[in-house]
Amino acid sequence: MNMAKINRRTLLTTVGVAAAASPLPRLVFASPVIERRLVVIVQRGGMDGLAALPAYGDPHFEAARAGIAAPPPGSTGGALALDTLFALHPSLTEFATLYREQSLLPIHATCVAYHGRSHFDAQNVLDNGAAVPYLLKSGWLNRALSALPNSRDDLGIAIAQTMPVIMRGDAVITSWYPSILPPPDTDTIARIAAMYTRDPKLDAALARARSAHEMAADVDAGAQFVNLMAAAGVFLAKPQGPRVALIESTGWDTHANQAATYGALTRNLRELNGGVASLREALGSAWAATVVLIMTEFGRTVAMNGTAGTDHGTGGAAFLLGGAVAGGRVLADWPGLRPNDLYEGRDLRPTTDLRAVVKGVLAEHLGIPDAHIERLVFPDSADVKPSRDLIHSGSATTST
Repeated sequence: MNMAKINRRTLLTTVGVAAAASPLPRLVFASPVIERRLVVIVQRGGMDGLAALPAYGDPHFEAARAGIAAPPPGSTGGALALDTLFALHPSLTEFATLYREQSLLPIHATCVAYHGRSHFDAQNVLDNGAAVPYLLKSGWLNRALSALPNSRDDLGIAIAQTMPVIMRGDAVITSWYPSILPPPDTDTIARIAAMYTRDPKLDAALARARSAHEMAADVDAGAQFVNLMAAAGVFLAKPQGPRVALIESTGWDTHANQAATYGALTRNLRELNGGVASLREALGSAWAATVVLIMTEFGRTVAMNGTAGTDHGTGGAAFLLGGAVAGGRVLADWPGLRPNDLYEGRDLRPTTDLRAVVKGVLAEHLGIPDAHIERLVFPDSADVKPSRDLIHSGSATTST
């Protein structure tokens, strides 16, 4: 009997399942959808989903992950059990708390449409929302924002050193990142502002930059991930601030020594855990209206490589969390870890298209019509049906 299929059926039964684009039409909504918050965290490098969300209940997990798995649940320093199949990495204590509060929804065996092993191609698909690399110049998140009514100067903020593809397009986006340079003096700013008044675009850009600087005045301006997450919370908690934030997290390409106590993977997961806690604290009451999407371009190989790490893979893990998330369960059509179950004989087989999750969030949380999502946000994806019941009933009208 196929144990993987039994696990899949059991799981489904128990837990359910700036380059500019062409101008996009703005839609009119009856409800105040703009007040809901969305934070998108992109993990650059390929986060190891089987490390962050280990499947200890799979009878083949221990053998498949020999040498790189954290101790099992119940052991000293062991993984944090979620249910009979899945657990969290020991570093993700805040995630475990959110799961108990039913505000965390892990998603396993997921992947973008691209199933190759190139960072550049996979990240481009993750950002632009197309089925193939470099088909679109704008990003799916920007195209989604273009569907919302804009009663402010801008809707979104990219907390990044350069504007990533995912936020490029027709919708007006602010960018912010802490600088190591001393701030310019008042006279310099006044002279720049005087020059920029001759150009409406430059004048508007400077106004947005000054507004972002003022909003971040009470934030620790360090470039560590925990500080960037706190800054995102401060921005989104402002009554007239942006409602969508994009944050990039790097260093997830763990080819060597990934299970080391002080290695890159453990360090990154600790920073991710601390960043989520900082974001929640900074958002305050706005947390109840927030969804955080954590995603990466691909997973890692199942087995350890020759340098005690993992190589570029396919299926991985994503997370939805926040006060608006209908969590306390794991969303996964689990493919199993037997050698015959693996994609190309070495990867976790993807069973959930990441676009399905994003479509569900955009529709249920931001109120974007399905037709707009299918036509402009994720074109040529009609075969990818949106995931449903990701958001608490009634959270879509939350406003602060």
